[in-house]
Amino acid sequence: MNYTGPKVKLSRKLGIQLTPKAAKITGKKPYPPGQHGASRRKKQSDYGKQLMEKQRLRLQYNVSEKQMGNYYKKATAVTGNTADILISLLETRLDNLVYRSGFGRTIYASRQFVSHGHILVNGKKVDIPSFQVKPGDEIKIKEKSRNIPAFQDSIRTSSAPQYLEVNKADYSAKLLNIPAREDIPTICELSLVIEYYSR
Repeated sequence: MNYTGPKVKLSRKLGIQLTPKAAKITGKKPYPPGQHGASRRKKQSDYGKQLMEKQRLRLQYNVSEKQMGNYYKKATAVTGNTADILISLLETRLDNLVYRSGFGRTIYASRQFVSHGHILVNGKKVDIPSFQVKPGDEIKIKEKSRNIPAFQDSIRTSSAPQYLEVNKADYSAKLLNIPAREDIPTICELSLVIEYYSR
């Protein structure tokens, strides 16, 4: 099941900003939540570090434990660097690319936009957040949905990574290529995630 609890508390625990609100608050309180959060200096075990990085990766893409395990299995079934394949599978999910394109302010909002049928891929409605987008595919907001304030507010201040070509006037984005690891703005030690799953 996907996480539905307080995003700020989770952001402080993981040391990453999952929402704009979390970014503001973690700037003022850059330590874990709780009564002893500011003074807690517990040494992590190797397993603890691996688990933390796996959680960081999973929650930045808002996927369940089961989905994350399945993505790892897919990555290991393909020839190549498992870490690079894993991150590219996650990065090319439809809900994530809606977020990266600037159509949604958070990954949570972007997932909801996809589920509610506001997004077209190559002119056809796709309401499956995990849909894998391929290079050359065009993502577009339905014409009837473009007047929704959430879309207008988000796209006005957005900036997309270089592997996406965004047309703000047309509310569309095209995936130009499978992004390289160094171009993906995810905060995570991927090697520790691979160690976690390969135990």
